[in-house]
Amino acid sequence: MSNAKQILAMLQSKADGDDEHFYSIALQVAAAEARQGRRTLAEDLRAAVDKAREKAASGQTVAVPFASPRGDLADLIEMRPPRFDLESVVMNASLRARLDDVVLQQHKRDWLREHGKTPSRRVLFVGPPGSGKTMSAEALAGELRLPLFVIRLESLITRFMGETAAKLKLVFDETARHRGVYLFDEFDAVGGNRGATNDVAEMRRVLNSFLQFMEEPNSTDSVIIGATNYPDLLDPALLRRFDLVMEFCPPTDEEIRTIIKFNLRPMKFPNLKWKSILASAQGLSQSEIARATEDAVKSAILAERKNVTSDDLLRRLNDRREMREAFRPSAVNK
Repeated sequence: MSNAKQILAMLQSKADGDDEHFYSIALQVAAAEARQGRRTLAEDLRAAVDKAREKAASGQTVAVPFASPRGDLADLIEMRPPRFDLESVVMNASLRARLDDVVLQQHKRDWLREHGKTPSRRVLFVGPPGSGKTMSAEALAGELRLPLFVIRLESLITRFMGETAAKLKLVFDETARHRGVYLFDEFDAVGGNRGATNDVAEMRRVLNSFLQFMEEPNSTDSVIIGATNYPDLLDPALLRRFDLVMEFCPPTDEEIRTIIKFNLRPMKFPNLKWKSILASAQGLSQSEIARATEDAVKSAILAERKNVTSDDLLRRLNDRREMREAFRPSAVNK
């Protein structure tokens, strides 16, 4: 790209309010200068971009509104401004380290491209219901200061031949136009094994289209996340398309403590019987523990108390366990 075209592209991106594209072109200029042997100028350009990014981040006092999808995409994609970042999510150290690596690669994506590399952006979340997959996707978007776009599978998947694949193309075209975090929740509905006995030709075509779209280059480096409770249902070919597969496990004792303490705020909770509470919470998901804790707080508020007792928590945790038992197949079939 010539200097004149680069200047024009920078002016257009500035007029569109797309600062990231503006910075990306500036870093391309820096890379070109470095190749010409003008390394001092290249370093100055990189330093100026870093300074501009830091100033924009520190000077941002109000949330920047994200544009919601329009037209045909309005029924396919739900835009959710992220409410929190990774610090707000309870997860094990290994999982957090891998998500931090995704964040770092995304923040330094222009530098990676200068060296002919692309950042990791295709991630598969697997784990039981309520283990924090959707919350982590939202937190990742918050960490990257990007909108979270949730794909509406009920609108995406239709019974008409070719229509689902066409809608899927619209979604992937959008990932290339607007940078964001795109979440395919209940991903097994799209990525089911092509050899399954109950498979139909149309869904095989949809999966083939998805595999093809995943391979296409993406200039915006939008993050695509698939989340599933049933990884055993996924087609093996998908593993090669994702950069990372992250497993979400039931919370440990220490994580249970953190979840409960976080959700008890601002109530007081002196002298809790942690041994009994941890035993009662075993086997429950993060979501179930958080909701049980919130219910215990509500009980204390309605009783006009300023503290939550162990009995409050144990009762609510037991309620959640009974709810889970009610949904077991053996219980449903009685």
